[in-house]
Amino acid sequence: MMTQEAQSSAASESTSDRSLLRRFQGGDDDAATALYRRYARRLEALARRQTGAELASRFDADDVVQSVFRTFFRRAAAGLYEVPPGDELWRLLLVLALHKVRDFAVHHRAQKRDVTKTWGVTPQQADQAGLAASDQVGYDALRMVIDELIVTLPEANRQIIELRIEGHEVKEIAERTGRSNRTVERTLQNFRTALRGLIDGGAGES
Repeated sequence: MMTQEAQSSAASESTSDRSLLRRFQGGDDDAATALYRRYARRLEALARRQTGAELASRFDADDVVQSVFRTFFRRAAAGLYEVPPGDELWRLLLVLALHKVRDFAVHHRAQKRDVTKTWGVTPQQADQAGLAASDQVGYDALRMVIDELIVTLPEANRQIIELRIEGHEVKEIAERTGRSNRTVERTLQNFRTALRGLIDGGAGES
């Protein structure tokens, strides 16, 4: 027979994010624990991938995860988040995590004197390396958000977006996909709107 704790864990795993969020907002601390357990490891793996060797010496993935959940639960308690039926919180937590990695990176690179002492390089070299790494983190973060959004699209729409990312013009995309120019433009506009919503939705305090 399953223990009461095991039964509770199994019930939490089968409960939707929407239901858990509403329970948390109603004061159920067990719902918060269930959401943490559901996404903590996934967020940690994401943060680890986004943290290079330089940044790993300054903060670790768990710092990012804890910061993400502090922000998420604070805003959720204030009623700022809602989950549509059948949807999940991963996309929101993904964007929060990418912003946290960026913010941690900016904070620690601002302390370039400490970095210089640690690595034995000149301030100029530290500035140059920090700028290049910061640009790369920003690019990688945006690319990951785009990839996460693309996989949710129908195959036909996905092909249009990927061709556009490769640099093809609307007319060429329409010819390759057998869709009208208007359909291609509408698909691209809808994608830009969804992407902007994802990015803006994760902005805010650390």
